Amino acid sequence: QPQLVESGGGLVQPGGSLGLSCKASGFTLDAYAVAWFRQVPGKGPEGVACISSSGISTKYSDSVKGRFTVSRDNAKNTVYLQMNSLEPEDTSVYFCALNRRSAACPTSPLTFDTGRFPTFGQGTQVTVSS
Repeated sequence: QPQLVESGGGLVQPGGSLGLSCKASGFTLDAYAVAWFRQVPGKGPEGVACISSSGISTKYSDSVKGRFTVSRDNAKNTVYLQMNSLEPEDTSVYFCALNRRSAACPTSPLTFDTGRFPTFGQGTQVTVSS
């Protein structure tokens, strides 16, 4: 059963850092781009970052550019999201999703749809608060 499991969320003060992991099981990640999304109650998922299958190409939303870094280790079947200079507005459930259609990230703004991202995790809560 293909599965993605996120970990690393928690409570952090404004200005702090957290690192998230997205571990795949039941399949190998290395042929696919992987994206991170976040969602707060009552709103749709917001695209955060994407990384190509090789890790060479990355894409970020304007709201996190310069603060977040996406990376991957295909040998460990894991994708990471390092979040620095966190702000209260970053509070959300973060989840990773597999781009089944391509090894590359979308050139259009990163939006979540189950057609492009049919495999995604349950998410991990990130809370930024003093």
